[in-house]
Amino acid sequence: MNPPSPSRPDADTAPASVSFAEALRFWLKLGFISFGGPAGQIAIMHTELVERRRWISERRFLHALNYCMLLPGPEAQQLATYIGWLMHRTWGGIVAGALFVLPSLFILIALSWIYMRFGDLPLVAGIFYGIKPAVTALVLHAAHRIGTRALKNRWMWGIAAAAFVAIFAFDTPFPAIVAAAALIGHFGAKHAPTVFALGGGHGAAKQGYGPALIDDHTPTPDHARFSRSHLAKVLAVGLGLWALVMTVLVATQGLHGTLATMGWFFTKAALLTFGGAYAVLPYVYQGAVETHQWLSGAQMIDGLALGETTPGPLIMVVAFVGFVGGWLTQVFGADALFMGAAVAATVVTFFTFLPSFVFILAGGPLVEATHGKLGFTAPLSAITAAVVGVILNLALFFAYHVLWPQGFGGRFDAVSAVIAVAAALALFRFKIGVMPLLGGCAAAGLAVTLLAPALR
Repeated sequence: MNPPSPSRPDADTAPASVSFAEALRFWLKLGFISFGGPAGQIAIMHTELVERRRWISERRFLHALNYCMLLPGPEAQQLATYIGWLMHRTWGGIVAGALFVLPSLFILIALSWIYMRFGDLPLVAGIFYGIKPAVTALVLHAAHRIGTRALKNRWMWGIAAAAFVAIFAFDTPFPAIVAAAALIGHFGAKHAPTVFALGGGHGAAKQGYGPALIDDHTPTPDHARFSRSHLAKVLAVGLGLWALVMTVLVATQGLHGTLATMGWFFTKAALLTFGGAYAVLPYVYQGAVETHQWLSGAQMIDGLALGETTPGPLIMVVAFVGFVGGWLTQVFGADALFMGAAVAATVVTFFTFLPSFVFILAGGPLVEATHGKLGFTAPLSAITAAVVGVILNLALFFAYHVLWPQGFGGRFDAVSAVIAVAAALALFRFKIGVMPLLGGCAAAGLAVTLLAPALR
C-alpha cells in the first residue's frame, strides 16, 4: 500500500491542516488544468479536494456548490473562492478565485494577439473554419443540457418559449427578459409553489472517502459566520475598488471612452450571469456586437471557440471581446495596439469577476442562510427556464453566420453544415468531450482549407 502524502492522506485519519502556501500551489495548478467548462472544472475540484486530498467533505462541497449556483457569475470560480475562503479566510478566497482566472487571461491575451495579427493566414483561418461549426453545436448542446434540468413542467416550457420569441422576434434586451422571468418566479412561488420548486440538486452525498479536514460536522469557522461589520467592510472595499478603477478610466479616457464603457457594460453583464456563461452570451452579443460594435458576429464566434479551448471559466470569452474591441478602437493609439488591447482585456476581466468575489466574501453566509427557501429559489428557476430560450436563439444566430457567411442571399456552406452535424452527433450521441471535439473539427477545417479549397 502506498504511504500517505499531502495530496493523498491516510484513509482512516483526517488530513493535517493545510498551510496557505500549500493551498496556493494547488490553486495555481488548478488554474492551468481547469478545462472542460463548469462541469469539468467542478469534477476536477471534487476529485482533488474531496476524494484525493480530503480538504473538504462531499456534503460540505455540495452544499457550497448548491448555493454558488444561486449566485450570478461562474459557479466553478465561485466554488474555488468559497473553499479558499473557508480554509484561509479572505486572502485564501481571493487567491483561489484569482488564480482560477489569471492563467486563462494571460493565455487568451496571447491567443487573441495571434488571432488579430495572423488570423488571415491559411493555417489559422483553416483551424477557425472547422471550429466555428463545432461552437454552434456546443451552444445547441448547452441549451439541451440546461433545458433537461430546468424545463420540468409545461409552465417552464412556456417561459422558455416566451423568452425565445421575445428575443428572436422582438429583439427584447436580455436584462428585460431576466427581470420578467424573475417576477414570474416571485409571484408564481406564492400561487403555484410546486411548479417553481428546485429539483434534486446534485444528488446525495456519497460516503467512503474518509474523514476530511473540513468534515460534515466541523463547526463553521468564526470568519465564515455572519457579521454586520464584516459585511459592511467587504461591500465598502468592493464598491471602493469598482469606483476607483472606474474613476481612473473616466479621468484618462473620458466618460464615453472605450475602457469606461466596457467597465460599465461588463459590470452589468456580471450581474446577469444566472445559468452560466452561455446564459450571458446573448447579452454580451447584443451589447458588444450590435450596440457598441467592438467586434463582429463572426469574431464573437471565434472568441467563443478560443474560450472553449483554454482553461478557466468559459465566461473568459469576455477577455477576447475586450482585446478585440481595444485593438479595433485603438484605445492607446495606432502605435500601441497590443498594449491597448491587453489593457482592455484586463479591464473587462476585472469588472466581470469583481462582483463574484464580493458575493462570496460578503454574501456567502447570507445566501447560505436562505438556501432552500422557495421565495429565494423560485425566481432563479424561472430565470433558468428563460435562459434556455435565449440560448436556443444564440445557437440559431451562430448557425446563420456559419452556414450563410454572406447572408441568406449568399451561398450555403455545405461543408460547415456537415461539420456542424457531425459535431452535434458527437456531443449528443457519443458524449465526446469538448477538447477532442474541437481538435477533430479544427483538423477537418484545416484539411478542407489546405487540401480541398474548392469544397468551400
